[in-house]
Amino acid sequence: MALEPGTGMTTENVNVTINGLTLAVPKGTTIIEAAKQAGVLIPHYCYHPSLPSPAVCRMCLVEVEKAPKLMPACVTTVAEGQVVHVDSEQAKKAREGVLELLLINHPLDCPICDQAGECSLQDLSYDHGAEGTRYEFKRRTFQKHDIGPYIQLHMTRCILCYRCVYAAEQLTNKREHGVLDRGDHSEIATYIHKALDNDFIGNVIDVCPVGALTDKTFRFKNRVWFLKPQDAHRDCPTCSGKVTLWNRGEEVYRVTARKDQWGEVKEFICNECRFEKKKTSDWVIEGPTLVSRHSVISAGHYVGTVKPKETISDVMGGRDPKLLMDIHTVSEVNRPEIDLSQIEGPANSEVFKDDHFHFNPKVNPLTKNGNK
Repeated sequence: MALEPGTGMTTENVNVTINGLTLAVPKGTTIIEAAKQAGVLIPHYCYHPSLPSPAVCRMCLVEVEKAPKLMPACVTTVAEGQVVHVDSEQAKKAREGVLELLLINHPLDCPICDQAGECSLQDLSYDHGAEGTRYEFKRRTFQKHDIGPYIQLHMTRCILCYRCVYAAEQLTNKREHGVLDRGDHSEIATYIHKALDNDFIGNVIDVCPVGALTDKTFRFKNRVWFLKPQDAHRDCPTCSGKVTLWNRGEEVYRVTARKDQWGEVKEFICNECRFEKKKTSDWVIEGPTLVSRHSVISAGHYVGTVKPKETISDVMGGRDPKLLMDIHTVSEVNRPEIDLSQIEGPANSEVFKDDHFHFNPKVNPLTKNGNK
């Protein structure tokens, strides 16, 4: 028996064995959450600890001894004496089949996709997927369209995990989007192209495991492995105000909700924090975000390092070296008044061209007007 946090009541524990490790977890815990306590992350797409579990992606299938078939770990609760094999041959084969099905229609646009470096489908395909596909027919495609002032839906990349639908169901009073049509015509969409304008609707971007729902203020502005994530907070009347800032130098390129060690959102944040507070001065910086060393985002992102002693002054008899030239004062290439995160689309030579056109983030530099 254990004390249930916050209630003062006791809860019954059950003993379960996951990948050879036996542990005691509260009765009613799902296998996927029990596995986390054992240090095992079961692959999944549709499951999120803060949202209902639809069990539709079938990625989290595991082998449970004495069970007649593979069981979805996100909705199957633990039982006394239960033995679970996450990486059995049967489970691996099922996972490989699910990934092959998902990749039938998913485009291979990873080099240009904003989700690259953070994509669950990309990571799991390398870890659990097959080397090729048996599918030889044309992939289905959809037109990209805006579903609000800040969100763009690229349905061609969607794997129909339903995460965004359930997030909107929990965070908004009136959900405006969902799954339309059936079978191979199913798609995430809004009814008659309505806009999603709820104060918390931006969180569907964070819960999307692929690049289907993207932040319009960040699209094609930078790569995540060039940015430095750091924890920050502000006094926000709508949400907790605890976020992750993605900086390059002093420039904030995007703001996201904080995620735990398993890559799941800790606390949902409001649209004001996410889209409108894009200056470092708007936030109280807490320090660098802890990034897994297995992630490409960790490139050049060091936490807890010790800076070596500077020895130049000792060699020069206590004199500091002098800066002979500041390149920013003489260079004709650099335009420090231009914030790359504020321009529409990727940077190009026209943005930095020194002519009669004065930089305006709302004006397309290619046309000198507001038309795209």
